[in-house]
Amino acid sequence: MDPKELEYFRTLLHEHLEDLLGKAEDTRSGMTGEGAAPLPDPTDRASLETDRNFTLRIRDRERKLILKIREALERIEDGTYGICEICGGEISLKRLRARPVTTMCIHCKSRMEALERARRQ
Repeated sequence: MDPKELEYFRTLLHEHLEDLLGKAEDTRSGMTGEGAAPLPDPTDRASLETDRNFTLRIRDRERKLILKIREALERIEDGTYGICEICGGEISLKRLRARPVTTMCIHCKSRMEALERARRQ
């Protein structure tokens, strides 16, 4: 991968990381902020708790994605970005554009998913 492509992915990953960190901060400040009046109606409280639970599940998924983005940025720095961790081959630019945090080429990932499906059966 040439330096221009690496810089493209570095910028893309940094932008995505900043976006996710901003959302996490908004959620944290929104849930710990003052001024939220207690809701006397049990239905309203239940609805609020359901919404908060949903938001927290989304943020947990985003937390995991943040870790993957940081690992991808480390791979860019150490020169292993875009190299499949299974076979050592290059990961296609098309795949990296679709999933910039991927660590496997499409062939290895497809094979791994097929094995997982076979184990479940």
